[in-house]
Amino acid sequence: MDTFQNLAKGKPSDYHHLIVKRRLRIIESFDRFYDKNSDLLEMGCGNGASLSLIHKRFNSCHGIDISKKYLKQFQDVILKNRITNCTFSCSDIEEGSSVDKKFDRIICFEVLEHVKDDTHALKIMFKKLKPNSKIAISIPNKWWIFETHGAHLPLLPWNRVPFFSWLPKSIHGKYAKAKNYEANEIRNLLTKVGFKIVDIKYINAPMDMVPFKFIQNILRSAIFKNDTTNIPFLSTSIMLFAEKPN
Repeated sequence: MDTFQNLAKGKPSDYHHLIVKRRLRIIESFDRFYDKNSDLLEMGCGNGASLSLIHKRFNSCHGIDISKKYLKQFQDVILKNRITNCTFSCSDIEEGSSVDKKFDRIICFEVLEHVKDDTHALKIMFKKLKPNSKIAISIPNKWWIFETHGAHLPLLPWNRVPFFSWLPKSIHGKYAKAKNYEANEIRNLLTKVGFKIVDIKYINAPMDMVPFKFIQNILRSAIFKNDTTNIPFLSTSIMLFAEKPN
């Protein structure tokens, strides 16, 4: 039974955040994910920060998001940059896409943790993907030191409490604003839906939330330099690559 009681809506990364570029560089390691003959769907596209950077690498791109506010920002970016192969629509990820077609590629970054039924959302992605096609998903890593999405904690105005994310789900779910996942947990969820797992990577913490530029630069150059890490404690998110079998 899902114990999460206070799930909050997601907030997209800013266009200049390192995490945006870091995710997209990691996707390069997934064999032929970028393909100019493929149609891409982003589930939870937000302000279009990702699609605005990779649209030229696909035949067409479509993003869906529940927030009209963020989609308006995406529309402004499309018009400003004269992007001709990107479209978007407003819909709930748990209800699918309003576009009546299937896609060759799907990306979904930091979205599953905000939905009530992540298994149902994954089933919708499976249906929207063509056979022999690919999907890339990122979700919060349970073993990162800080609670990435915050929590409703009494007497603690600063809600990114160290090690709070490590608590059992029965406790974490009562206060957290979003879910988090272990690598084997998300692997099992996708396998259960029908996906074939190709690879799992830990995304190195981008330090985007560090307010002091000097400290941010030191951390990025000394500890969090690479896009991925083999140490779960240094990772904010897990990136999972999978395919839909024929």
